[in-house]
Amino acid sequence: MATDRELDRRPDPDALLALAGREGRGRLKVFLGAAPGVGKTFAMLLGAKRVKAEGIDVVIGLVETHGRAETAALLEGLEQIPRKKIDYRGRDLEEFDIDAALKRKPALIVVDELAHTNAPESRHPKRWQDVEELLDAGLDVWTALNIQHVESLAEVVSRVTGVLVRETVPDRILKRADDIVLVDITPDELIQRLNEGKVYVPQTAKRAVQNFFTPRNLTALRELALRRTADRVDDQMTDYLRQSAIEGPWDTSDHLLVCFDCDGQAERVVAAGGRLATRLNASWIAAHVETPQGDDDDAENVKMVDDAFRLAERLGAETVRLSGADPVDELLRYARRENVTQIIFARPRRHFFGALFHKSFANALLKRATDIPIQLLDAPDDGAAFGQRLNWRRLLRPQWVGLVVAVFAVAIATGIGEVLSLWLHLPNLSMVYLLAVLTCAARFGLQSAIAASFLSFVAYNFFFIPPLYTFTVAEPQELLSLMVFLVVAVLTGSLAARVHDQTEAVRERAYATELLYDFSRKISGAAKLDDALWAAAAQLQKAQGGHVVLLLPEEGELRLAAAWPPMDDLSAGEMSAARWAFSKREPAGWRTDTLPNLAFQFRPLTTPRGVVGVCGFQPKAPQEPISSEDERALTAMIEQTAIAIDRSLLVGEAVRTAALEENEKLRTTLLSSLSHDLRTPLSSITGAVTTLRQLGDQMTAADRQDLLASIEEEAARLSRFVANLLDMSRLESGAVKVRRDLLDPAEIIRTAVERCKKVFPDMRIETSLAKNLPFIRGDAGLLEQVLFNLLDNAHKYGGDTGAVVHARQDGQDVMISVTDEGPGIKPADLEKIFEKFYRGGRVDGRKAGTGLGLSICKGLVEAMGGRIEAQSPAARRRGARLLVRIPAAAVEKETTT
Repeated sequence: MATDRELDRRPDPDALLALAGREGRGRLKVFLGAAPGVGKTFAMLLGAKRVKAEGIDVVIGLVETHGRAETAALLEGLEQIPRKKIDYRGRDLEEFDIDAALKRKPALIVVDELAHTNAPESRHPKRWQDVEELLDAGLDVWTALNIQHVESLAEVVSRVTGVLVRETVPDRILKRADDIVLVDITPDELIQRLNEGKVYVPQTAKRAVQNFFTPRNLTALRELALRRTADRVDDQMTDYLRQSAIEGPWDTSDHLLVCFDCDGQAERVVAAGGRLATRLNASWIAAHVETPQGDDDDAENVKMVDDAFRLAERLGAETVRLSGADPVDELLRYARRENVTQIIFARPRRHFFGALFHKSFANALLKRATDIPIQLLDAPDDGAAFGQRLNWRRLLRPQWVGLVVAVFAVAIATGIGEVLSLWLHLPNLSMVYLLAVLTCAARFGLQSAIAASFLSFVAYNFFFIPPLYTFTVAEPQELLSLMVFLVVAVLTGSLAARVHDQTEAVRERAYATELLYDFSRKISGAAKLDDALWAAAAQLQKAQGGHVVLLLPEEGELRLAAAWPPMDDLSAGEMSAARWAFSKREPAGWRTDTLPNLAFQFRPLTTPRGVVGVCGFQPKAPQEPISSEDERALTAMIEQTAIAIDRSLLVGEAVRTAALEENEKLRTTLLSSLSHDLRTPLSSITGAVTTLRQLGDQMTAADRQDLLASIEEEAARLSRFVANLLDMSRLESGAVKVRRDLLDPAEIIRTAVERCKKVFPDMRIETSLAKNLPFIRGDAGLLEQVLFNLLDNAHKYGGDTGAVVHARQDGQDVMISVTDEGPGIKPADLEKIFEKFYRGGRVDGRKAGTGLGLSICKGLVEAMGGRIEAQSPAARRRGARLLVRIPAAAVEKETTT
């Protein structure tokens, strides 16, 4: 029996799930170097040649030789995909052709310069996104990368080398790499290669040696490359040990919480947190706390927070938005719930006014986080950072307007107090100042109320407390009254401001709730899919302000299903972004990593059953990000749209299921009919043949002729049944090909009557044809079959009493009617008789036919552009009339031969 220790020695489930997640995905090998010129591309091409010699299908997607002859020589003998030319502002730019690579689909493809920025109008703005798509398609990829392009290290490299790194690759790309090959040479060797012209042309090389390629810079870059490679190897070793259930003392991993504010340091804090998490090999969360009194609705701050969150996601962090009146308490509550081991925050560096009117989040966090270590990052001490901290444009923000209003409110209260002092002898004018405080609190919030309280305290002391026009207080009771006034003013102002903030929050939530309720009510009331789509598009446009489009899959391709305001089509780039959102289940277009230059942003409509479509929208202000409140409302409306579409699709599936059930009933009815109506003529034929075989010599010639006639009649009857079944099958499958020949209706009627007389020689048929009947366009064979079926129906129900065929012109139509002398048709059955398998009565004690004849007539007549109807005249009390109307041809009869 296994011991507890043996049971614990099992593979780590998360490691096994991560391993399973790689199934079907290509392998990524990254050739990593400290700087350009170390030989990454050379080593990559050498490896490609070696692999090709082993029989593996290798293709060069794109390689930049930079004029190096030895590198270009290695390309000989390797298949290369032609580069895609893109016209940009009159210049032809050559880029990697990802579509050609996916079409060629080799076992291994080499794509150089992973951090390259693609030309505008490309499918992806970055080449690493092209590589990700190749990997998702199952292709193995080899690529090259310099360490300074790793996103979390870009800022460090800029500080060390003084060179700004503009092209970066997310850290998660290196984490997902299956192999990292470090291509390394010493700084002296690299500088020598540079001087020999093996890296850049001589003039460029000279500038590079003076600026970037210095021994100090190259040594620092080399250390970063070695450390990052070692970290990745350590991760791979850890994964292997966990997957193999190799036991060992596993240290408790760190769990970091990186918190940032709207102070200009958000991206810097996130990048530092990413570096620390990588160094510690720890998981981490990027968080931002929104408060009702904060600046989170400001467009600049919203953009700053969104950019920081996108950077955190690229660096592999989990992101979370917290909301609460007390940001410190909310952050600590979340940190304890998530078992955070360390909180990282930026040390605030505020100007005088900021320190006066803003409480320090960092100081409050340090005081109250007694059980969680806090790491404060020093703020940069340069002019740019100071400009970010002291942005004079923010003086126009509402809180500064509130401070200015507080000054004017106190000045007005002072003036009112002076006027009242001239006319009335009031012992206490503090109530006038309290009115000013309450006004500021109710209109502009807490900051304005606090400022008004202190200004009122000063003004009341200076203008109305003896001795006047000094800040000296003569009487102790006056000083006590003044202090009580200050406390009361601050408390009442705070309470009024809190009510104001809560009122604003309730108003915003009420508007959002009303919008969502109206959206839910309209979309839930839509019975059809098209109604739901148009209702959703109209409501989304009302919320977003710009164009809104909804796309649904049809036969493997997305199609524009609804748009508001209406529009005909989307551009090729927009359709590419929509297809990306549908297939990858992630946003594409405006302010995303995929085709960000588009005017639309596309989001998948996801349900538990999968992606049912794509929603695209244009933002109200393209230059500004979507606010957090609008984002929540938009997400809720998109989710409801997806549910409504899924519900409509389910209704459609239910209808199709009901149709299948109806078809099953029809099949059962058909089998039941065939079991009788086909067996009867077969039994008659079999009996007649058996009689002739056994008693033929003993029978008279007349009896034998009767049996042969019976066989012929029953065989003809059986043939008509089979022909009806085949005609109905052709009609339902759409296989009937209708000719549009010029026909003489009188000739067709005569042919059908002669055919019917041969089949039913005892049936009396009269014809009444108007003179000069116009020509019609149709199929002679099909029209003859229609008339024969109508006469066959008249024979079944009218018997030997016969039928009358009448034809005349009725307006723009040629009307042909067949009237019998049978029992007639009940008014309730006038429409039913054209349904499949419907039989209106019994003839000679048996059911009449299979019930397909009139249904076939209806299908054939409508295929020729006509219509058919049934009548049972009440005045005659007997008989039924079937009328066929076919449009007359616009050709004079006399002009034809």
